[in-house]
Amino acid sequence: MFGIVGIVVIFVMVFGGYTLAGGKLGIIIKALPFEMIMIGGAATGAFLLSNDLASVKQTLKDISKVFKGPRWKPADYRDLLCLLFELVRIARVNPVGLEEHIENPEESSVFSRYPRIQHDHEAIDLICDTLRAASMNYDDPHQVEEVLDKRMEKAHLHSMHSSHALQSMADALPALGIVAAVLGVIKTMGSIDQPPEILGKMIGGALVGTFLGVFLAYGIVGPFSARVKTVVEEDGHFYNLIREVLVANLHNHPANMCIEVGRQNTPHHVRPSFTDLEEALRALKQEAA
Repeated sequence: MFGIVGIVVIFVMVFGGYTLAGGKLGIIIKALPFEMIMIGGAATGAFLLSNDLASVKQTLKDISKVFKGPRWKPADYRDLLCLLFELVRIARVNPVGLEEHIENPEESSVFSRYPRIQHDHEAIDLICDTLRAASMNYDDPHQVEEVLDKRMEKAHLHSMHSSHALQSMADALPALGIVAAVLGVIKTMGSIDQPPEILGKMIGGALVGTFLGVFLAYGIVGPFSARVKTVVEEDGHFYNLIREVLVANLHNHPANMCIEVGRQNTPHHVRPSFTDLEEALRALKQEAA
């Protein structure tokens, strides 16, 4: 919703200011379809040329993040800490019993209590694979930690591809706008024998190309790229929380301490309070009793 407000403000301020200054929208509106075909079409073609089909689909999907914002809410962080607490506790008390949960999380009674997390394959795979690796009696827990860090780094780079692709398009749009403007000037030079009022309109139409390229780059596509990057980094805190708790577990800290380490390393605006988390964990303990 906030993204829509931003787009409305951009258009109102730019075109409203132009109109109040005495500018005529007729020239822009008349040239806009043709300039948009050249600039937008060339930008789309370049985008398709520089990305594979999977990346194109992922980028189009990630554009929705501009309007939806981060996927994970404060309640999800609390639920994640509760889930990890249950799994760590089971791993300490009954390592064999943990296998049924990490080998088949879709039917696990523990994971099923948290459906939003259960439906996220990245989070589930990260938890299950790390707990499975930890159960293999590694001599050095840093081995598992290193594998976990590399995996998260790879996943982060992959998730940032949409932002990079959009930014590349934003960088290209001003130059494509110049291309469209040059073509407009070429067209104008072919009508150099026309009266000044006609030439003025043709030159104005040609300059719409430059305007459109810069406007789309810095007013639309560039901010879209920045917003997608921000949302991806925000959601990355959710998976970093998994890392913090599981790494603490690798070093055999008490279960409560592992959870507190994760809570303390969660950004303040999504961090559950100590009291709320303690009440949630107490409820879990009472159910297990």
